[in-house]
Parts: sequence; structure tokens; C-alpha cells
Amino acid sequence: MSEVIRETAANAILFELKDPRVKNVTVTRAEVSGDLQHAKVFVSVMGTVKEQQLTMHGLKSAAGFVQTKLADRLTSRYVPHVTFVIDEGVKKSIEIARLIREENDRLTGGAPAPEAGAEPDGADEPDTGADEPEAPSAAPNESAPDHGPRAEAAEGPTDRPN
Repeated sequence: MSEVIRETAANAILFELKDPRVKNVTVTRAEVSGDLQHAKVFVSVMGTVKEQQLTMHGLKSAAGFVQTKLADRLTSRYVPHVTFVIDEGVKKSIEIARLIREENDRLTGGAPAPEAGAEPDGADEPDTGADEPEAPSAAPNESAPDHGPRAEAAEGPTDRPN
């Protein structure tokens, strides 16, 4: 039920709402009370605090419109009363990512952080070369053409009759 409410509210806000105050809105989730009488629609609004307040005022005015769209879509006895709530989760995740990036920059001395999955330079143990033995470098025989690994087997005697 909450997914239907989220989807319907998002479509109504994005495509059908004509209020110029409502812009840069993303519907993140919806919560419905157990008796299906109330629904909280969580939205993320990009912009300044003043723009967020203006957008929330526009959404509060448009709650009846969104409720009408829900009534058209739902087949339940009750249409939940819709209230819009600012979802701080997106803003908090951006702030956490910024803090982590700043701390990584501080620890690495301003050098860019290594890519995810890449091993940092100067791992715990110095490289002694014991893990990978070096292959002897042999100059290829330039007089004989290289025909791949099967070429050597084809030159020797075979047990197959001709």
C-alpha cells in the first residue's frame, strides 16, 4: 500500500501538479498507518532553506489534489489523509559523504583518495618478490616461426598412423 501511495504521489507531483512553488522534489518513501487512515509522504527538496519552506507550503496546499489522485488509484474503503514530511536522509547522507572525503584528504595529506578496491601504496609488508618468481628472459628463436603450443607437438613423432 505504501509503495502505491509513494508512486502515485510522485507521479502527481512530477507530472500533474502545476504549482510553481513545487520544484526540485523527490518522493523518497511513504508510510501508512495501520488503520490506513493516515499517510506520511517523505520528500527530499533540493535548494536553500527558503526554497524548501516554499516547496513544503506548496505541497501542503496540494495535499488534497494528491489525495484525489490516490482515491482514483486505490480500491480500499478509505483514502488516507496525506501529509508531506521533509526526508532528511538524503541531506544527511551527502553530509556524511563530504565528512568522509574530508577526513580521507586530511589523512592522505591532500592527495586524492585511492579508488575503491585498489590497494594503497606501501601495504603492511614490503614487497620482497617472493610471491611471484621472475620468469627467465629468453630471446625468441627468430629462425623458427612460432606456431603456438601445438606446433612443438606436431613436429615430433606421433603414434597415429598416416
